[in-house]
Amino acid sequence: MRCLARLSSKALLVLCSLLALLSLLLWTRCSHHSQTPPKPPEHPRIPDSEEASPQDQPKAPGIPGSAGKAAPRYEEIDCVINEEHTVKGRREGSEVFLPFSWVEKYFQVYGRIAQSDGNERFEFSHSYSKVYAQRAPYRPDGVFMSFEGYNVELRDRVKCISGVEGVPLSTQWGPQGYFYPIQIAQYGLSHYSKNLTEKAPHVEVYETAGDGIGVGNGVGNGEWTVPKGCSLTTVWDKARLTAVKQFSCPESSEGVSLELNNGRDFIISFDLKLLGNGSVSVVLETTERSQPFTVHYVSSTQLIALRDRDIFYGIGARAAWSTLTRDLLTDLRKGVGLSNTKAVKQTKIMPKRVLRLVAKGRGLLDNVTVSATAHMAAFFAASRWLLRNQDERGGWPIMVTRKLGEGFKSLDPGWYSAMAQGQAMSTLVRAYQLTKEPAFLGAALRATAPFKLPAEQRGVKAVFMNRHEWYEEYPTTPSSFVLNGFMYSLIGLYDLKETAGEKLGKEARLLYERGMESLKAMLPLFDTGSGSVYDLRHFMLGTAPNLARWDYHTTHINQLQLLSSIDDAPLFRDFLKRWKSYLRGGRAKHN
Repeated sequence: MRCLARLSSKALLVLCSLLALLSLLLWTRCSHHSQTPPKPPEHPRIPDSEEASPQDQPKAPGIPGSAGKAAPRYEEIDCVINEEHTVKGRREGSEVFLPFSWVEKYFQVYGRIAQSDGNERFEFSHSYSKVYAQRAPYRPDGVFMSFEGYNVELRDRVKCISGVEGVPLSTQWGPQGYFYPIQIAQYGLSHYSKNLTEKAPHVEVYETAGDGIGVGNGVGNGEWTVPKGCSLTTVWDKARLTAVKQFSCPESSEGVSLELNNGRDFIISFDLKLLGNGSVSVVLETTERSQPFTVHYVSSTQLIALRDRDIFYGIGARAAWSTLTRDLLTDLRKGVGLSNTKAVKQTKIMPKRVLRLVAKGRGLLDNVTVSATAHMAAFFAASRWLLRNQDERGGWPIMVTRKLGEGFKSLDPGWYSAMAQGQAMSTLVRAYQLTKEPAFLGAALRATAPFKLPAEQRGVKAVFMNRHEWYEEYPTTPSSFVLNGFMYSLIGLYDLKETAGEKLGKEARLLYERGMESLKAMLPLFDTGSGSVYDLRHFMLGTAPNLARWDYHTTHINQLQLLSSIDDAPLFRDFLKRWKSYLRGGRAKHN
């Protein structure tokens, strides 16, 4: 009995030990499950910005080398902002993380999740705009700033490229559209700059009417189709001293057509003379799988119209020989996106293939080509528009009302802009350098006249503190002193004085020198310590400063880079260094 009792005590002790160990294991496992971190709060979708990089759905940042390890243990925590409102954040020990969707708006910074070497990473940026390397030294016949990167015609505030004038029509301040000299000069300068920086384009010749170029019907790479009731003949043009194609087709017919079948390039060009009403149309296969779109260039003054899958551009009477050059991609997208608002509607429709050219009515046709680019055609369209539209006062009046902001009187239609005058000069002197036509230089010289008159006399001159002469982009009352427009006007005056020479360019030289003195004296007024201001309304009106967006701040930097390449003033170097640092979060020292 004594042995049995001893054995039972030992067995009982072992059994209790086993039960205790099992309880400990079960408790540990349950405790591990109970400490799972709370579900991360959902982040709202960050809206894409026109100027910042496209945003992806934000993700919680990973810990380097954490593969296979337990996830960091976050706790949700309320973050009280300025004792005004609360946002949900996360806490990891002593670190607190705020949602980037909140950080982005509060600090006006930018970021996105991107791929790098197969891994995701978060890319943060203090600003969104780019400073371009200055080509030194700047020359009046060279690339204009960084304008080779401008695509003026693709801006959503460009209604279309006029078929009559060959230049953009702006809707920046009104949906009806108007010719804006600044935009037209920039259109010309951008294509001039592209022509200097891009390789020569591929050109396909389809019709030369017997000039011995190409094959296909003996004259070009295209085949003509002439339906019943239409005629197409080769005739000798005495004025051009060349053979041309003469077509005659009722408007109700299919028209004579030239097969193009080009899926590579989308700039079409041809010489045209109409003998009455007529049209030349281009049929396009697009990324939309249904029926093709047809772009019609018709003998009318209608600007642009859209009817189902037909887009119409008026090209005027064309009673004399002229060359029509059109960017079919732009013409298609402006037509499809046509609206009654200031902005052209966005569309994903793109041309895939230029199928054929169709001519109707009566007229003469020659030199049909399709090419990758036609930059000089666009440049000279802008240059010759400036020649035709300069008024007797030497300016290009802007025929739309402009209200710069509260406290400034509205500018009535017919006002001049120093920026328009300056960029027109930069365009015209380049046209003169290429052609040596005196008309281009003469127009540029006459453009100095508004610089000598104050705003109340329909000029563009203002005087700061009764001392410093300034050339106003917007000649408002009171003066506004817009910085970027002033520097563009100085570049134009520099281009003119350098091109015209000492005698003819004397007036431009004096205006330029006075302006540069003012710029050097007043530039510190535009520095905020973390960026720059667009104008001096805070001084003139006693209001809050009009801070320059980052794209305007980088424009200020790019302009100063250009000016510092022709004037090595230490002030410019100092400002360039400081203003570039602001793009990366730099700040001026505090007390």
